[in-house]
Amino acid sequence: MISKELEVLNRAGIHARPAAEIAKKASGYSSDIFLSRDTMKINAKSIMGVITLGATYKTKLICTCSGADENEAMKGMEDLFLSRFEEK
Repeated sequence: MISKELEVLNRAGIHARPAAEIAKKASGYSSDIFLSRDTMKINAKSIMGVITLGATYKTKLICTCSGADENEAMKGMEDLFLSRFEEK
């Protein structure tokens, strides 16, 4: 299991479209992927779960990946957050 802090870098925060992007990316891996904020921990493969985090600009989330492809999964999630969910 590996964990890393990821920061929301797009100004609009995580709304429906970025949540869908996160869930789509996470679903592409066999590993379990969870995002945590304060006391809330959600499955990153769930769009509704991701939305319930209420992550706005500059929010820091803990991403935890556990499974056969956990390193690839973490890299994929990190790249997605760094790309600002491909929003400008």
